[in-house]
Amino acid sequence: MRRPPLTKEGAQRLRKELEHLKSVVRPQIIEAIAEARAHGDLKENAEYHAAREQQGFTEGRIKELEVSLSNSDIIDVTKLNAGSRVVFGAKVDLEELESGKEVSYQIVGDLEADIKHGLISVSSPIARAMIGKEEGDVIAVDAPGGEREFEILSVSYS
Repeated sequence: MRRPPLTKEGAQRLRKELEHLKSVVRPQIIEAIAEARAHGDLKENAEYHAAREQQGFTEGRIKELEVSLSNSDIIDVTKLNAGSRVVFGAKVDLEELESGKEVSYQIVGDLEADIKHGLISVSSPIARAMIGKEEGDVIAVDAPGGEREFEILSVSYS
């Protein structure tokens, strides 16, 4: 089985989330369940059922994070020496050729991807198009609105 990649920073964020779930959220849910139980009949106690549902989601996320962190290949992107070539962990500045709009992305593991923060999954179409290319190359990406072309302006690893 192939170990999924995860950046060192992404692993730290996931560990922080895991610690928060275990030390803050889990005790709050246990307290909410105990309080709801004190109200009596559990069959028609909406607070109890909501707290139990929240507990299920939280425990599922805790398990997902523990498994992912233990099975991932954690990569320190600052130690990569790929030059101007795009590989996992690269921070890439792109210019869309049609509109001239510039965007910046970092290629990260699937679990840590967050487009709002410019973190795109290594398995996303745009990341797959960039992997192996260099500064100055033009890439074509099949997007829902049709094919879009981007020029790679810069590549960094920090």
